[in-house]
Amino acid sequence: MEISFRRIELEDRELLQGYLNQKPYRSCDLVFANIYLWSRKYHTEFAIVEDALIFCGSRENGEPSITFPIGGQEQIKKALDKMFAWFEAQNAEFHMYIVQEKEFELLETWYPQKFQISYNRDSADYVYETEKLTSLAGKKLHGKRNHINRFKESNPDWVYEPITPKNVEDCFQMALRWREEMQCEHDVEKRDEMCVTLNALRLMEELELQGGLLRAKPGGEVIAFTIGEPLNPDTYVVHIEKAYAEIQGAYPMINQQFVEHVAQGYAYVNREEDTGAEGLRKAKLSYRPAFLVEKGNVTLRKNQEE
Repeated sequence: MEISFRRIELEDRELLQGYLNQKPYRSCDLVFANIYLWSRKYHTEFAIVEDALIFCGSRENGEPSITFPIGGQEQIKKALDKMFAWFEAQNAEFHMYIVQEKEFELLETWYPQKFQISYNRDSADYVYETEKLTSLAGKKLHGKRNHINRFKESNPDWVYEPITPKNVEDCFQMALRWREEMQCEHDVEKRDEMCVTLNALRLMEELELQGGLLRAKPGGEVIAFTIGEPLNPDTYVVHIEKAYAEIQGAYPMINQQFVEHVAQGYAYVNREEDTGAEGLRKAKLSYRPAFLVEKGNVTLRKNQEE
C-alpha cells in the first residue's frame, strides 16, 4: 500500500487550510501555523488520502502515528480503511494521536470494539470565556486584577501595540534576551519552544498570525509579547506568550490586553496545553477555564491484536 507523505511547506497553506476549515473542533493542534512551526521537531508530514487530509508523525519508538482524517464522513471512512492497510504494509502497530471524543465516537460507530483511546491530561487545551479573560470580573479572578493594577501603578506610561513589520524586530530582540535569561539552550523543551517562537515572529505575515506587545513607556523596550490567530468562528487561539517575570503583572497584563484587542469577536479563547509542567498548570487553572479540550491516543484493543 503506497501512500506518499510529504514535508509541510509554506506554499501548502492554502491547500491544507481548505481541509482544516472543515474541522469544527477547538483543539489548538490542527491549525496551519502550529502544524508548520512544530513540523520540523516532530517530523510531521501530510498526505491527501481519498480526498481526506492526514498528518503523520514519528513516535518515540520511531513508528508512525497519524491524525484522524479531515474531510467529509464518506472520505474519512475510505481514508481510514486505506490507512489500516498502510500500517500493515509498514509492519507497524496502528496508532493515532490528538484524537477527540467525537472522532472516537465515529470510530466506534464504524468499527465497534476495535479500538481503545487513552487521554493524556498533559495535552488537554485550556479554553476560557473571552468576556471573563477581558473583564477578569468576580472574586475568583481578584488576584489577576490586583497584578494588573500593580503593573499599571509601577508603569504609568505603559503602552500596548499590535505587532507589525515595523516593531517585530523589537519582539525578536526581547525573545533573544528572554532565551538567555531563562537558559533555554540548556533545556531541550525550552530550546525547541524558543525556536518555534523566533520562527513565528520571523514568519508572522506568511503564517497570517496576529500579535501584541507591551512597553513600559512609549518607545521603550518590549517587556512582553504574545502571538495568536483565529482557530474557528467562535474560538481564538493564543500560541505564544512571553514576558519578563521580574516585571510584576507583565504576564496577566499582556494576556488581558491581547484578548481585549483581538479576540472580542470570539466566544472563547484557547490558551493551549500545560505539557504537564506544574507551574504552568497552576497558572492556567488560576484563570478558571470554561472547559478543557481532551485529546487521546487511539490503538487497537488488546483482544484485536491477539
